[in-house]
Amino acid sequence: VYDFTRKVPHGRVTTYKDVCTAIGQGSPRSVGSALRKNPFAPTVPCHRVVASNYYVGGFFGEWGASRCSAKIHMLTNEGVEFTTDGYLATKSVIWRG
Repeated sequence: VYDFTRKVPHGRVTTYKDVCTAIGQGSPRSVGSALRKNPFAPTVPCHRVVASNYYVGGFFGEWGASRCSAKIHMLTNEGVEFTTDGYLATKSVIWRG
């Protein structure tokens, strides 16, 4: 999980499900669980992983746009835009590896 997530480029995001597909095992929840405990941040940019429906997803075990303002702020600083309700504004920033 960490090796794949480390490859997500600045200004791009991937999904928990895409991480599972890329590494060939696990579930989106297991990916989220591993990233919640990420001891390698910011080298492993866990903030660049969003939900499969392109919602902001979780951050440090919290879930939802109102609880993930730090994640949204970090991604916005990288040029990733979100709607006011926490969804990606454009799918052009999705990276699948």
